[in-house]
Amino acid sequence: MSRTRIVLCLSLTLRSARSLCRARFMEGQPQGPPNPAPMENGSRPCGEERLREAQETTVTEGAAKIAFPSANKVFYNPVQEFNRDLTCAVITEFARIQLGAKGIQIKVPGEKDVQKVVVDLSEQEEEKIGLKEGENLAPGNQPQTAAVGEICEEGLRVLEGLAASGLRSIRFAREVPGLRSVVANDSSAQAVDLIRRNVQLNNVAHLVQPSQADARMLMYQHQRVSERFDVIDLDPYGSPVHFLDAAVQSVSEGGLLCVTCTDMAVLAGNSGETCYSKYGAMALKSRACHEMALRIVLHSLDLRANCYQRFVVPLLSISADFYVRVFVRVFTGQAKVKASASKQALVFQCVGCGAFHLQRLGKASGAPGGRVKFSAACGPPVTPECEHCRQRHQLGGPMWAEPIHDLDFVGRVLEAVSANPGRFHTSKRIRGVLSVITEELPDVPLYYTLDQLSSTIHCNTPSLLQLRSALLHAGFRVSLSHACKNAVKTDAPASALWDIMRCWEKECPVKRERLSETSPAFRILSVEPRLQANFTVREDANPSSRQRGLKRFQINPEANWGPRPRARPGGKVADAAMEERRRLLQNKRKEPTEDLAQRAARLKTFPCKRFKEGTCQRGDECCYSHSPSPPRASADAIPSDCPETPNQNPPGPGATPGPGVD
Repeated sequence: MSRTRIVLCLSLTLRSARSLCRARFMEGQPQGPPNPAPMENGSRPCGEERLREAQETTVTEGAAKIAFPSANKVFYNPVQEFNRDLTCAVITEFARIQLGAKGIQIKVPGEKDVQKVVVDLSEQEEEKIGLKEGENLAPGNQPQTAAVGEICEEGLRVLEGLAASGLRSIRFAREVPGLRSVVANDSSAQAVDLIRRNVQLNNVAHLVQPSQADARMLMYQHQRVSERFDVIDLDPYGSPVHFLDAAVQSVSEGGLLCVTCTDMAVLAGNSGETCYSKYGAMALKSRACHEMALRIVLHSLDLRANCYQRFVVPLLSISADFYVRVFVRVFTGQAKVKASASKQALVFQCVGCGAFHLQRLGKASGAPGGRVKFSAACGPPVTPECEHCRQRHQLGGPMWAEPIHDLDFVGRVLEAVSANPGRFHTSKRIRGVLSVITEELPDVPLYYTLDQLSSTIHCNTPSLLQLRSALLHAGFRVSLSHACKNAVKTDAPASALWDIMRCWEKECPVKRERLSETSPAFRILSVEPRLQANFTVREDANPSSRQRGLKRFQINPEANWGPRPRARPGGKVADAAMEERRRLLQNKRKEPTEDLAQRAARLKTFPCKRFKEGTCQRGDECCYSHSPSPPRASADAIPSDCPETPNQNPPGPGATPGPGVD
């Protein structure tokens, strides 16, 4: 015991000596900043709070107010406000349909208190609605109402798989009525911390639940019917293909799936093999590439849903700015899944004139007893060479060949936005885009463009009204497309279109001697038209959205308005060197601009053709050389008996070929 006491006393003496030495040493040192570690109650020192507030940017969009790091612009893109506004409008109408079937009315701020008639979009739920109307709307009972910001026990369960700052989820909670809960999920710890603070800032903690998890694992954990989400919103950076398999399994019966794709270079045909590896379809380079991108995404969604005896029903498909956005409902039914093959089609597109033909993958035909028989389709619909220009065909797809919009649902959204224009900041653009969609031909996939038709045969471009009038006079239907300003969507065959363009070329003749005999223009114009076109402008050729001057096709909203760079670990963004590199690489494929002195010196290296002919009257003011011996002439181009010897020295390193020089 005595030995133990001695050891204990020595250890205490040593500790006290160390503390005394440390205290004397610190007396001569300057005072440092306070410990930035969080306190026991979770609060931080006041100085750090002020520093964090100074490094954050606060943005107000719609009814939400969010804060995000000033140095990280990945968390907010103002150009996507149209996307978020449209999503809020679509989910509001979807909630009106779903809750209306349960006898619950929703109340939207700024909307007149008028009872709307609810018509469900699915044939499978008509009988259920008829039964529930008698139960929920009993005489003398007032219908239940669901307001914005309140929890509706029978409302929608919403999941935002990639929430970033949580802006979209917070806007759902503050602008969309009839919600039960909103899960704002992100795999980044920094993003989830930001979501929590923004949720507290907007007082929506009772509705919005922050979640940190892999979006795929979170959706896989909600595959059970009782745990599925009614609305799933996926807006990733680039392609969403990694999340589609989990999404089609975790959305409820008849639920809404909202998907955004920003990898437009892949979907528009720049990398067909990459598009096939991601979406299971070959994309083609064509003027209708944006609508084809929408149909490829719908095909990919339906293909993944078919694996689980489910299928999709498109409500709205939008191509805007630098992305495509689709809204689909997901249903379960083995009999309906059998018809999915007949909804897909391959595309045969001519590389010369751009004419395209569709080949369905399957065929659905009627059978005795009211049954439907499914079989393989017959084809192909084209010959090895194009019948118009004798060029080869490219094969693309498969893609969705059925309508990409539900016009009844689009009309409901358009009516709601038009009746309450102050609800969204981009209401004018939403009205314009949806108005064009309601005018589109729903049963005509893809389209031609006005400049494509005229450039193929090298003729002057007719006005859009003249071409539309010619198609209407010929007995065909024609419409615009929201995906392209100069689109000509028509049910007329390619032969009729080229007959109309041949008739137009007769009014504005093309110099045939300048055309190669193997060019598509020469071969198309060498055939006489069998259809006599009438280009007299008709009143119904001008669409209603164009007459009313709606905001249909938006110009570039701001500089560098494209997609933001990919988020980096730790919230780091591109530094000044990266920004300078991007500036230098802008327009790298274009020829660099030259000043007037460089241009004048370059043009002086080429001989003046009029001076040779003796007709140049400019003298010394001529921008070309009046030297009797051309400095850039070659030995092959001048006869051997020419008395003048040309300068056969090779051109300098800075010389570039000019007009009239091989």
